[in-house]
Amino acid sequence: MHLLVGILAALCWPAAALAADDMKIDAADTGFMIICTAFVLMMTLPGLALFYSGMVRKKNVLAIMAQSAAATAIVSILWMIAGYSLAFTGDGAWLGTLDRIFLRGIGIESISPLAKTIPEILFMAYQMTFAVITCALVGGAVADRMKFSAFMWFCVLWLFVVYVPSAHWVWGGGFLGAMGVLDFAGGTVVHINAGVAGLVAAYVLGPRQGYGRENLAPFDLSLAVVGTGLLWVGWFGFNGGSALGAGSRAVFAIVATHLAACAGALVWSGLEWVERGKPSVLGMISGAVAGLGTITPASGFVLPWHGVVIGAIAGLVCYFCCTLVKAKLRYDDSLDVFGVHGVGGILGTLAAGVFATASLSVSPDAPQGLPGLLEGNPKQLGIQFVGVLVSVAWCAVGTWVCLMAIRAISGLRVNKDEEREGLDLSLHGESLHQ
Repeated sequence: MHLLVGILAALCWPAAALAADDMKIDAADTGFMIICTAFVLMMTLPGLALFYSGMVRKKNVLAIMAQSAAATAIVSILWMIAGYSLAFTGDGAWLGTLDRIFLRGIGIESISPLAKTIPEILFMAYQMTFAVITCALVGGAVADRMKFSAFMWFCVLWLFVVYVPSAHWVWGGGFLGAMGVLDFAGGTVVHINAGVAGLVAAYVLGPRQGYGRENLAPFDLSLAVVGTGLLWVGWFGFNGGSALGAGSRAVFAIVATHLAACAGALVWSGLEWVERGKPSVLGMISGAVAGLGTITPASGFVLPWHGVVIGAIAGLVCYFCCTLVKAKLRYDDSLDVFGVHGVGGILGTLAAGVFATASLSVSPDAPQGLPGLLEGNPKQLGIQFVGVLVSVAWCAVGTWVCLMAIRAISGLRVNKDEEREGLDLSLHGESLHQ
């Protein structure tokens, strides 16, 4: 009997050893992902805070910065309590489990099957930074008029109603990932969600006082340029880090990301130059961010020259969405969250289905890689389209429900006097230059 057990153990040992090797903390990957986590956190504070604050009026600069700070604090705590567990544990098609509530069971040697060469606590922290910036992005659509208390409630409700299920569907073992939707770093989960939520919120709250009649020019575009630079560099951690390890795929994602930003900036500013006679600084940085957002879902699946094409498309389409389409639909998305991130996320998710290159995505789960339309797999584009439709629909409905609940709890918008005075003083009792 002992001999039989020994033989069976010997026969099974190679498979067990392979499994152990497959789930082993790698120092290089861990170091790389620590840096990427810091980079993505930097995208919200100070990156997004500066980018947004440079584009609002002087009387609302501190208020928009406060939103980025609040999103960082509250979403991080909620992610630790239950967000991570519901998004990234279990194998349910619709939602994860509470196995990791309050990070229960995560020890010093714990590894997630979704990130097999880094500590699970690091994977949790990296994904936390994605949730943070997604919630913070939405605030740009309703800048200058949303109550701070309403924004806090929004972060709480929207995180669990919209973001967590979406992250599970695409990245955590849910039905969209099982269907084959390609989203390397957040075209659906981050950019479509943020953009669609911003559009819904802009319609629900209504336009700013004086919108379309008064000069609502940015306070200090130099702050926005600095913020863009921090976002641009941070995006290397956003997209490169989504490879979850220090390897060639991460480098390809970073290069495609950089080139897409460059192409987006050039096309957007070029269109302005032709149409208005002058290329604006605002247009240049808007085009760069459009390129960055649009390449995100495709970044780990495409070649560098694909990044140039995708960035150029982003600059073209997002420019017209932020000008002509916005004017036609008459919505006041203060900082063009939908026109840049929402439209960019849709474009990029579909572009992944067109440009995906099999050689960049070979893995044990996909030994033949994940080819797109250009490599003879038109089915992938259809799958991407379904992913876009599901993401848009769920986010639109979920965001509306959250906003209606918040309206009943605390109200959504400051009163006319508070808005006229500025949110810095009326909500926070501070001004930029006291």
